[in-house]
Amino acid sequence: MMAITIAVDCMGGDHGPVVTLPAVFDFLRCDKDCATILVGREDELRPLLGTAVAEFGERLRVHNASEVVEMDEPVASALRNKKDSSMRVAANLVKEGTADAAISAGNTGALMAISRFVLKTLPGIDRPAIASILPTVKGYTYVLDLGANVDCQPEHLLQFGIMGAMLASALDHKERPSVGLLNIGEEEIKGNEVVKRAAELLRDSGLNFYGNVEGNDIFKGTTDVVVCDGFVGNVVLKASEGLAQMITNSLKEEFSRNFLTKLGALMALPALRAFKRRYDHRRYNGASLLGLNGIVVKSHGSADALAFRTALERAAEAARQRLPEKIASRMANTMPAAA
Repeated sequence: MMAITIAVDCMGGDHGPVVTLPAVFDFLRCDKDCATILVGREDELRPLLGTAVAEFGERLRVHNASEVVEMDEPVASALRNKKDSSMRVAANLVKEGTADAAISAGNTGALMAISRFVLKTLPGIDRPAIASILPTVKGYTYVLDLGANVDCQPEHLLQFGIMGAMLASALDHKERPSVGLLNIGEEEIKGNEVVKRAAELLRDSGLNFYGNVEGNDIFKGTTDVVVCDGFVGNVVLKASEGLAQMITNSLKEEFSRNFLTKLGALMALPALRAFKRRYDHRRYNGASLLGLNGIVVKSHGSADALAFRTALERAAEAARQRLPEKIASRMANTMPAAA
């Protein structure tokens, strides 16, 4: 029996099995201690497996799910009307203990709602949060919440800090990752009342709390974890993606302007390739739905095979490190002192 089993929603995302299956195959070739359960319409998946069944044997299983949650489907419809969706079946496999983690590139709102309904939240967690990583000059930093909770109370931001610290500790093997609270200034007097109170709770929590950080601190890598509410976090994420795309397009435009700029681009090609690899968003794919009584990872909907494989790797490592148990243990030790 394999050490880690991941339930894969093969039907979700913009591309479905065309992307998810090649990503799974590459993942299994690199990680010999993992197995996957391919969840989706079996009649569509089987013809695409080719020689993979013989290559991976029991490490590659198919679990039929007759329905698919569409990318633009209302959350209520996905939750109430599609009980045999690939997304929900994958979550159920985690609940049953058949799988150690689930991954999907599908509808984010539906995935969060279904996962919360099926798996429930850990003791002491009021609201699950979406956590992902953003590249920095030092490597990367974890940011949460990225959109699951628009309106938050100070206690929620404290919980996000605990969950983010445990995520960084588990995946990066850091004993005391630093936690920063996103604010409009570093001074303690800055920010609204929710953020000020959250800073007090984080300061008394026993976490390695750095203090307030500003938006530019995210990309400086000032702290290992940055905490904010879902409204702010989603704006940060989308603004970052938009800026990265603008820079990429601008560089292409400038380097193709005339013969001399094209020659300059040719000379700069090694540096440009290194830059592209360093900040390739595909290598940072995979957002963790933290606070659930189980591991669920959300891949970007437009992910290609490399990006989806990255998300699979994050799910496997979270399972190996027993992330939900670590969050629950820290919550039990922290919340009474913060109350």
